Amino acid sequence: MYRGRTLIAPPETGTLLVDVGHNDRVGEFRGVVGPYWSLRPVGGGVEWEAEPGDVRPADRMEQLRAETARANGRGRGEVL
Repeated sequence: MYRGRTLIAPPETGTLLVDVGHNDRVGEFRGVVGPYWSLRPVGGGVEWEAEPGDVRPADRMEQLRAETARANGRGRGEVL
């Protein structure tokens, strides 16, 4: 659930989010870990924990960039 551009409840698994607390890093929401939200890089990799207050929904341009990066990685055989 969103209030403006701020999330107030965990989103669905797989939702693309931007972690402003980690240099606007884009990741997929994976779940809740204690007081933190677990995010995973779009192309796969090691998950990280984010403060829920530092996370916002990815805008359409950020979603397109992430989807393009995933497709390029898949084309190189780096992503399943």
